[in-house]
Amino acid sequence: MSRMKKMLKYGTVVFASSLVLAACNNGDVPDLDEDTSADADDNGEETAEGDVPEVDEGDTSTLMVGLTNAPDSFNPFYRPGVAGTWVQRFFYDSLLTMPTADSFEPALGSFDTDDNQVFTVTIDPDAYWSDGEPVTANDVAFTLNTIADPEVETTLGTSVAMLEGTNSSGVRDEGTDELAGVEVVDDKTLTLTTKNPVDEAYLSEFLGFNVLIAPEHVFGDIDVVDIPNSDAATMPTVFSGAYKFVEYDTDNYVHFEANPDYYRGAPEIETVYARIMNGTALITEFQAGNLHMAAGGGIGMVPVQDISLLEDIDGLVVEEHPSFNGQYMVINNERIDDPQVRQAFAYALNRELTVDNLLGGRGEVLASTYSSASPYKDESLDPLPYDPDLAREMLEDADFDFDTPLDFVVPTGNAVREQNGDLIEQWLTEIGVEVNLQTYDFPTWLAMANDLDYDIGLMGWGHTVDPNIASYVQTGGASNNMGIEDAQIDDLLDQGMAGTDFDERFAVYAELQQYLQDEMPVVPLYSDSQFAVRVDYLDGGINEFWAGSLHDLHEWTIESQD
Repeated sequence: MSRMKKMLKYGTVVFASSLVLAACNNGDVPDLDEDTSADADDNGEETAEGDVPEVDEGDTSTLMVGLTNAPDSFNPFYRPGVAGTWVQRFFYDSLLTMPTADSFEPALGSFDTDDNQVFTVTIDPDAYWSDGEPVTANDVAFTLNTIADPEVETTLGTSVAMLEGTNSSGVRDEGTDELAGVEVVDDKTLTLTTKNPVDEAYLSEFLGFNVLIAPEHVFGDIDVVDIPNSDAATMPTVFSGAYKFVEYDTDNYVHFEANPDYYRGAPEIETVYARIMNGTALITEFQAGNLHMAAGGGIGMVPVQDISLLEDIDGLVVEEHPSFNGQYMVINNERIDDPQVRQAFAYALNRELTVDNLLGGRGEVLASTYSSASPYKDESLDPLPYDPDLAREMLEDADFDFDTPLDFVVPTGNAVREQNGDLIEQWLTEIGVEVNLQTYDFPTWLAMANDLDYDIGLMGWGHTVDPNIASYVQTGGASNNMGIEDAQIDDLLDQGMAGTDFDERFAVYAELQQYLQDEMPVVPLYSDSQFAVRVDYLDGGINEFWAGSLHDLHEWTIESQD
C-alpha cells in the first residue's frame, strides 16, 4: 500500500504535535493537556501588566488568539511544551514548512538528495534576520551542533539523531567538537549526512520542520550551559519569522508585531496577541466577540463537553478532526513486569464507555500508539475488548497480589482525564485490584514518573506524522518513564528507522503495534478529537493538520465587517 493511497483512505491526516519533550537531548513532551492556563479579565484597552488587550470593532490589523496553555519557553533549543513551540513559530522559522501531513515546502531552506543519505541544503538567498544579518548555512550548522552538544539543555535530540556523528539520543560523539554529518559548503549551502539512508519524509519532519534555526551571531558567544537563562533565550530580539516578539505578560498574553522585512512577504496582519485563559473563559470571550481564533491542538481548546456552546455562536466556524495525540495508562514495567498482568489491566477498562460518555463520541479507542489520523495505523489491529471476567482470571493465573494496593497517579488539569481516572479506579476495583488513587499537578507527576515512583498513572503523548516513538518506548528513551527495556521493541524501532520508504516502514510498525498489544507495556486509552475554531471573517487560522497551521501565517487577513 503506498503512503499516498493510505493518506487518501483516511483523509488528510491531522493534528500532529511534532514537538517536544522535557528532557535533555530528546524530542516530544509526554503530555499535551496539562493546564497551565490563567484566567483573563477584560480590563480595557491598556496593556499594562495584568490587563488584557482589546481590539476595536472593525480593526483588521490586530489578531486575537485564545491560548489555554501558557508558553513555557522562548529558547529555540529547549521547547518542553507544545505552547512554547507554537509561539516560537511566530518569530523563528525552520528550514521547511509542513502545510499538510504528507507535504513539505521550502522556508529558510530546501533539501535535495540522490541517495537518501547525503542531503544538500540550500538557504533562501532572500532570508535575513530582523537585524539585517543574512541567514546563512553557518546558522544552520551552529543550530544543529548546539542541539547535539552534550552540555546543552535541549529537547531536540531526536531531531538530529539521524545525523552522522551522533548517538541514538542525538548527542555528539564523545571527543568531537562538531558533527561529522554537517558540512558548510558556502554561505548559502551545506550538506547533511545521515548514518544510514533514511526516509526523506522522516528527515524533513524531524530536522527540516521540527528544528527552528537560531541566529549564530546572537547565541554563538554564549556558553551552551548559560543559554537557558540568557537574555537571548528569555527575551529574544532577533528573528527570522513573520513576526517579532514584543513582550510576554506572564500568564496573560504574548504580544507580536509584524516583521516588515520577512523574506516570504510582509505579514498582512500587523499585530497579534496570544491571550492565555482557561477553557471556560475561551467560550466567554468568543461569545463576547473578543477573540478571532483558538490556538487549538491541545493548547487552545475548549473542553470537549462544551464544544456545542461554540457551535451555537453565529459567525463562528468550528471544525472537528481526529488527532495524532493519545491518552494512555502508563505502567511501571519495573514493578509490574508480567505482560499478562499488564494485558489484564487493558481488558478491565471499558474504553468505549469513556469515548461515548466522557467525550460524547468525539474521539476513538486506541488499539496502539497510532490513531486513525496516522498513516501508519494498522487497521487490522482492534483494541482489546472490555472483559472484566477475563481480566480477573488472567490476574489469578499470574498469581497477582490482590492484597497490595497499586499507586495510581492522575494529573490534574484535564477534566476528561481526571474523570476517566475515577472510572479506571472503579473498573480495577471491580476485578479485585486495590487502588490508591493520587492526584498531582502535572510537573509533580512528571517528576514522579521520571523517577518511576508509581505503579500506574495517566499521561498524554504527542505524536508526529512520522511513526518514530523511540523516545517513549525505546530502552533509555527520554520519555520512557515506564522503565521499558525490551530488546524486541528496540530492534523493531531500529528496523523502522532503517527503512527508506513508506511501504517498507509500514510493515515494521504494524509488527510493532501487534507486539505492543501482546506485551502491553503501556495501555492505550483514547484519542480525543481536535477542534479548529475561528470567526468566519478570518481568512487563515488552524488547518486540519494542526502542526503546520502557521505555514502561511504572513498571508492571513481579517476581513472588514463594515
